[in-house]
Amino acid sequence: MAEFGLIGKDIDYSFSKSHFGEKFKNEGLKHTYENFDIDSIDKFPEIISSTKRLRGLNVTIPYKEAVIPYLTRLHKTAKKIGAVNTIKITKKGKLIGYNTDYFGFKKSIEPHLKSHHKKALILGTGGASKAIVYALKKLGIDYKYVSRKAAGNHVFTYVTLTENDIKSYQIIINCTPLGTYPKTNECPDIPYDAIDKTHLVFDLIYNPEESKFLTIAKLKGATICNGSKMLELQAEKAWRIWQKC
Repeated sequence: MAEFGLIGKDIDYSFSKSHFGEKFKNEGLKHTYENFDIDSIDKFPEIISSTKRLRGLNVTIPYKEAVIPYLTRLHKTAKKIGAVNTIKITKKGKLIGYNTDYFGFKKSIEPHLKSHHKKALILGTGGASKAIVYALKKLGIDYKYVSRKAAGNHVFTYVTLTENDIKSYQIIINCTPLGTYPKTNECPDIPYDAIDKTHLVFDLIYNPEESKFLTIAKLKGATICNGSKMLELQAEKAWRIWQKC
């Protein structure tokens, strides 16, 4: 029997524990999956040392970048992205960081892409957004960040973002936690009136199934997609990584 788990903060709502718990049950596996809810990444080594049968971890907000210094090495893709959401623990105790978020996002957004979807706005600049950027580059889609602070040519701020900017970028992706349960009445502060039927609006949030961000976009006629399929795909990719010797 092996142990697996999720590292994050305030993760009672997490998809991963229920997903893997159900998977292990359906496949007759005696593995366990636990949430490791920590208020500081400094507690990460204690989890590793005290959980002897631990073979794999998922990593979520806010530790996708902060966990990197604690790892033995990074897979080449995770190194390019600069963020980790999956950790494989080898029999010799080495911690290898991977990123399966980009795979899940790429595969989940591809069916919704139309010929006019050429440019994307990425709301948020944290670890999750780094995987999205990597996937967009693979798809040949230009992008700009939207952040609270200006930081070069690739960033709009929420204050400076205009309706014309929204009209110019046909894909809008929320990589912030705004709107996640239980704070479901929150959403990014953007000019929603400029969204129309030409837009594809993607929210990495999956709880609730339809965030306020997506609800507003749908009312404006946009195609919407939440993060549930992305999560399923990245989780299965993580499982395949954990099973490799």
